[in-house]
Amino acid sequence: MKQPCLSEQFRAVALMVGMLVTGWATSADAVRIKDIGTIEGVRDNQLIGYGLVVGLDRTGDQVIGGQFTIQAMMSMLNKMGINLVIDPIQLLTRNIASVMVTAKLPPFTKPGMSLDVVVSSMANAKSLQGGTLLLTPLKAPNQQVFAVAQGPISIGGFLGGTGGPGGATVSKNHQAAGVVPGGAIVEKELAVNMEQWESVSLLLRQADFTTSIRTAEAIDNAFGRGTAVPVNAGSVKSAVPSSFQGRIVEFIATLEALDVAVDAPAKVVVNERTGTVVLGEHVRISTCAISHGNLTISVKNTLNVSQPPAPLIGSTGGTTTVTPDVQTDVKEQEARLVVVDATVTLGEVVSALNAVGVTPRDLVAILSALKSAGALQAALEII
Repeated sequence: MKQPCLSEQFRAVALMVGMLVTGWATSADAVRIKDIGTIEGVRDNQLIGYGLVVGLDRTGDQVIGGQFTIQAMMSMLNKMGINLVIDPIQLLTRNIASVMVTAKLPPFTKPGMSLDVVVSSMANAKSLQGGTLLLTPLKAPNQQVFAVAQGPISIGGFLGGTGGPGGATVSKNHQAAGVVPGGAIVEKELAVNMEQWESVSLLLRQADFTTSIRTAEAIDNAFGRGTAVPVNAGSVKSAVPSSFQGRIVEFIATLEALDVAVDAPAKVVVNERTGTVVLGEHVRISTCAISHGNLTISVKNTLNVSQPPAPLIGSTGGTTTVTPDVQTDVKEQEARLVVVDATVTLGEVVSALNAVGVTPRDLVAILSALKSAGALQAALEII
C-alpha cells in the first residue's frame, strides 16, 4: 500500500484545522436560517367563532348588556325543536354567557386532529369558572368552517366569596377568559401542495439587506452557485436543486439548518414607563461632553391648630383655627462635566455611560440628548 507523503499529510491536517476554525467562528457568530425566517406558504391560519358557555354558578351574563345572549340561546333552543312561549328575559338565569372562541390552525393539520381554543367573554359575565363551551363552529375569514369546538373551560384560577351586598370576594387570575385544551376537532384540511414547488421563498422575520444577501450566499455555498437570489430585504428565493426534485421536505430541512451571520442596524430602544434601555450591538457614540444633574423640589405642608385661651372659647372673642405651615425646599445636585471619547465597541459605550453615574431613568434623558446633538450613532426608538 502506498503511504501518503509528508506534504499530503500536512495539507490534510491544515484543511482539518481550517475547517475546525471556520466552523467555530461560524457557529459563534451565526444562527440557523430556521431561527431567522419562515417558508412562504407555510403558516398558521386564524379561526374564530361565536359560542355559548353554560353551567356557570350565577356568574354569567346579566340582563343589562347581555341581550344578544338571550337571542343566541333562543335561536339554539329553536333549532333543537324547543319553541318558547315565555318572556325571553326570564331565560337569562346568569348561568350562561356569550363568548368568542379563537384558535390557530397550523399548517399540514389533518381532519380529526385536535386544537387548543381560547374562550373570551363578550358581555358582562363575572367568571367562566366551571363552564362548558357548547358546540361552536370555527371559521376562517372566507367563512368556511375548518374546526368545531366544545368542552369544559379551564381558567387557571377561581372566584369565590360570600355574595350579597358588601360580601367579601376572593379571586385569582383573570376570570373572563379561559382555554379548552384540545377542545377543537379539525373538520377540513387547508391543503399545501408542496410536491409541485419548483422554488422556495424564504421570508426573513427582521428585514435587512445584508442578512438577505448573506442568506443567499449560504444557500449557494451549500447547493451550488446561482441557487438562491435575494429578492429584497425581507425575501430570498431559492430554486429546488435537481438532486432534491420530489424531495422538497428534505430540501427545506437542509436549507433551514444552514448558518447565517445575521446583521442588524444600530438601534437603542427606550421604555420611558419602566426605565428600560436596550442597546444594539452596533451602537456607537462620538466624542462629546456630558453633564447631568437632578433638580428636586419638595413641598411640606404642616397643619397647626391655633386655639384661643379658655375664657374666649365659645365667645365672640376668638375661635379655634387650623393654620397651614407650607415649607418649600429646592435642591440641585452638583454635576461635573464628563468627556466621553468616541467608542468603537458596545462594551466601550456601556463603560462611557456608566462613567456618567446616572440611574436608568436619567439614562433615557441622556440618550435623547445625545441623539439630538448628533453624538449617538444609532436609531433611537421610544416605546
